[in-house]
Amino acid sequence: MNMLASRGQLRASFIRWALFLVPLCLLLGFLSGRIGSPDTEWFRMLAKPGIFPEPKWFGIVWTILYIMIGFAVALVASAWGARGRTAALWVFAVHFALNLAWSPVFFGLQQITGALVVIGLMIVTLLAVIALFWKVRRLAAVLLLPYLAWICFAALLNYEFLRLNPDADGGAQGERIERVRIGN
Repeated sequence: MNMLASRGQLRASFIRWALFLVPLCLLLGFLSGRIGSPDTEWFRMLAKPGIFPEPKWFGIVWTILYIMIGFAVALVASAWGARGRTAALWVFAVHFALNLAWSPVFFGLQQITGALVVIGLMIVTLLAVIALFWKVRRLAAVLLLPYLAWICFAALLNYEFLRLNPDADGGAQGERIERVRIGN
């Protein structure tokens, strides 16, 4: 016998991880969205890019993506003994922390430029996660491809918000800043 675990044991391990990680991803994503919510006067006043979808789509798309992310991570987490598993999960944790930070930075702190930096880091770390997941479980990497596409679209939206609303960055919309130079 040259197997460490039977197919049934591997399947049971995946199911346990999925039952934990899918709801966790959904819950954390929901909480992040509540901390930094688009339901603010600041966001309503922003000029919206032409490519901005109806707001209802964000909840639908993110719910589907968080479910796919949870399953992808469960596939990797249940791959006990796989080379690169631990590194893949650590890089994912860093990436997911960035994911959860974006809404509070953009909506909560009203930092459009800061959010653009965060989403740029999200793309870079997600590419690393996909590469690492590919080495552990290819299906896990494939499950993250729609998420990568959405993040790239979100980065474009973030950039367009900054381009259309340069004075709103940092919540300064409507506020006048007077700069005084002292000395030569």
